[in-house]
Amino acid sequence: MAKEQVVDIHGRPYRRGLIVAVLLVGSFCTILNQTILATAFPALMKAFNVSTSTVQWLTTGFLMVNGIMIPVSSYLNRRFSTKWLYFIAMCIFEAGTVTAWLAPSFSVLLIARLIQASAVGITMPLMQNIMLTIYPPNERGAAMGINGMVIGLAPAIGPTLSGWVIDNFTWRDLFGMIVPIVALVIVLAFFLMRDVLPNSKPEMDWYSLVFSSIGFGSMLYGFSEVGDRGWTSPVVITGIIIGDIFVAILVHRQSQLSSPFLDFSVFKTPAFLLTTVLSSIVMMAMVSVEMVVPLYLQIIHGMSAFHSGLTLLCGALMMGIMSPITGNLFDRYGARRLATVGMFILACGTVPFAFLNRDTPTIYIVVLYAVRMFGISMVMMPVTTSGMNALPMKMIPHGTAVNNTVRQVATSVGTAIMVSVLTNVTNAHRPTHALLVRNPLEYKIHMINATLSGYHAAFWFAVGFAVLGLALTTLLSSTNNAEKGGAQ
Repeated sequence: MAKEQVVDIHGRPYRRGLIVAVLLVGSFCTILNQTILATAFPALMKAFNVSTSTVQWLTTGFLMVNGIMIPVSSYLNRRFSTKWLYFIAMCIFEAGTVTAWLAPSFSVLLIARLIQASAVGITMPLMQNIMLTIYPPNERGAAMGINGMVIGLAPAIGPTLSGWVIDNFTWRDLFGMIVPIVALVIVLAFFLMRDVLPNSKPEMDWYSLVFSSIGFGSMLYGFSEVGDRGWTSPVVITGIIIGDIFVAILVHRQSQLSSPFLDFSVFKTPAFLLTTVLSSIVMMAMVSVEMVVPLYLQIIHGMSAFHSGLTLLCGALMMGIMSPITGNLFDRYGARRLATVGMFILACGTVPFAFLNRDTPTIYIVVLYAVRMFGISMVMMPVTTSGMNALPMKMIPHGTAVNNTVRQVATSVGTAIMVSVLTNVTNAHRPTHALLVRNPLEYKIHMINATLSGYHAAFWFAVGFAVLGLALTTLLSSTNNAEKGGAQ
């Protein structure tokens, strides 16, 4: 029997594989930028003569603007042509990348990063929406598995790639190497991308846009400052409280509108609510440990930034390899069995991290980290796809935007918790300054032990995330919700 030809919203046939290829390459470039400066900060501080707190804004600002744009993506997806929205977003990203590559000052580089982030906030949810639309519900697991390969692999490769480029070239090459690839994606998108998402003429509620920007921006900023300032800092407390207030106002206002740009009623679907919570917990468990492990390797083992990032590469490759496989398994067996096994592996793979010491072999950490990523690959995309399949087709843009926004906030929360636990426990066990004067060698030994205590406490929190997720997987449906997805 001949395979049914796929057509866009205008009834014109298209090659689904070509659209997916363009999306994968383009999204890999955009998402890679979230972590590509991870080991470049010292070089940038020297090049522009700026402090650590100032250079951190290249990441903090990026994540804030990205988080602000994601909620708006639902409106943009429905309002504008798929082809031209993706094309213009990639052009904006290219403009930001070229500006960063040639930046004559730190302020110009920061502006370039914010331009990049605005584009990533559009393309990341757009990619998910397109993948969920061009594949029927019973094939979405495999499609989202491919999507997960990019979302998981790109940011994980960032620190390793960044370290290698900085060691062998200059920080400008981090952006320069991406410019020709994105240019090719733009050309291919012009010829190959099709209008596959249905369009309407929703009204933009500008008050909601302001509330969304202030709310999510303040919340993300507050959590991002926890590592440097602590939970009791007025800046942190004020940012989080202002964020909570404005997000609450946003939710209330959106619920009163006949055509909200971000429909929070998706949470009335129990399967979507559960899977969003689960995917957020997995992101917290993944990103927090992804940040703490290189710190442990650099401080305790004395590794360089590049080599500490390299130890995470096997785990990143594991997730990249497994995501399409677990996507196919989801289409056959549903999310519950995969997620339960994955969360169990994640929990078991995290427990040994809580017993690391100064003599722990690096290969042991590499293997354990790969085991964790194997478990995460069994949970992340299957759970997300199950939640999306539970929504009617017209609600998928809202579901994608809400899911991505919640995960972005959860990532910031998880990182803030891990950093604060690490810092507070380390400080609580720190030896007195008098010991440094009396016996410097003994002080150094006690300081290493204090630091290890901080890492142990932080990893136990990561275990807690995984155990909570494991308990929640028992509530998942045993099917993949394919019979629900696509309903009007």
